[in-house]
Amino acid sequence: MNKKAFILLTLFCCALSTVEAQRKKRVREGFERSPQQELVYDNKNYLDVINTVQLFPAEKENQLPIYTLGSQDQLLLSFDDLRADVRSYYYGIEHCNANWEPSRVSPLDYAEGYNEDRLDNYSQSQGTFQAYTHYKAAFPNEYIRPKIAGNYLLKVYEDADKTRLVVTRRFYVVRPLIQVETEILPSVQVSKRMSNQKIDVSIKTPSLTIPNPERDIQVHVFQNQREDNKMVLTRPMFIGNHEIKYNNSETLDFLGNNEFRFVDLRSFRLGSNRVQHIQNDSLISVNILVDEDIRNITYASTYDENGKFYIRNLDFENGEIQSDYADVHFSLQTNQKITGNIYLVGGFNSFQRNEYNRLTYNPTSKNWEVTLKLKQGLYDYEYVLETPEGEVVTNAFTNSFYDTGNDYLVLVYHRRIGTYWDELLGVGTASIHNKTNKN
Repeated sequence: MNKKAFILLTLFCCALSTVEAQRKKRVREGFERSPQQELVYDNKNYLDVINTVQLFPAEKENQLPIYTLGSQDQLLLSFDDLRADVRSYYYGIEHCNANWEPSRVSPLDYAEGYNEDRLDNYSQSQGTFQAYTHYKAAFPNEYIRPKIAGNYLLKVYEDADKTRLVVTRRFYVVRPLIQVETEILPSVQVSKRMSNQKIDVSIKTPSLTIPNPERDIQVHVFQNQREDNKMVLTRPMFIGNHEIKYNNSETLDFLGNNEFRFVDLRSFRLGSNRVQHIQNDSLISVNILVDEDIRNITYASTYDENGKFYIRNLDFENGEIQSDYADVHFSLQTNQKITGNIYLVGGFNSFQRNEYNRLTYNPTSKNWEVTLKLKQGLYDYEYVLETPEGEVVTNAFTNSFYDTGNDYLVLVYHRRIGTYWDELLGVGTASIHNKTNKN
């Protein structure tokens, strides 16, 4: 090839590259990107088009996302984007302290790999009224792997731009150096013995020397994995030889509440016994039977999932992409004079309270009502009252019983002398149906 021909060929290739770049730019300019968001260190969907976010250990769908440091286990993330197009999503992690503030640890010190990976596993919905794109990812992997124990925030964002957040989710990394024992007892307060569940915690530290537990140890106890019903202890009652006990009679005294309300939405063809009416139009709408205020009803043992939800489908085989969405209408009947706000909460919305799940009073039906967009599946839920003073009353529309089946999770954090971050070194569990549980 002579010099003149080479120059012409080079110019031609450059021209083609320029045209292709301009074409891609024009396509991208017509594509509405997710807006910039302010980061919140909590479980949050930043856009109302993001739905059904799940994060749990592989093959342990009902458990909190806890990863054991150095193991081959993985956590599974999935969510639906109701815009139904294909977005360029990335995800990364950030280490946090026990109180969910940035730990100030460098990414080089808390993560291996690039600490960022592209979320390239996606599928379009099939045969649904509500179109959506289903995204999922599994980590740790070769690009993202935690190096130290503690709390982590998983962040999903568009176009590798960390300000264009769409999802954040909390997860936990444990280095199991502390043994945790738990026991559930009736409250020591006579007036609460029939309504409350008292948790005693004992931790053993055979491989650690902790000179000042009040300063260096935090014990976090969750009821049913919910952040809005968590208690934190820093002061132990007993410190012995590699053993620390948290059994103060006035601490970790939880309302037992009642069993969760439940609705089966696995089929939009044949409604379950809690479904009053299903309408299939351009979208699906479902009316649930009216829920009653049961404050004066005695305890009855019923099966529930302690607030969790599961995506399931009786109509088609592939629940991930063949499950449809419905506008599900809930209503609560009560003769109480309400001052404050009523919210419908459950694991499906991380028990959070916002404008989307706040009930409004309907003067025609004389009920409190809310409509939520839910994917086919099984859902536990309850109604909570937030008073004008900001107190959250979980038993405002139901009674509270010691016999209620609840799960408790204990997380033990340790801050080593000379460091400024908290490590998660112990995890314990307890259930009212299994009064003593050793881990």
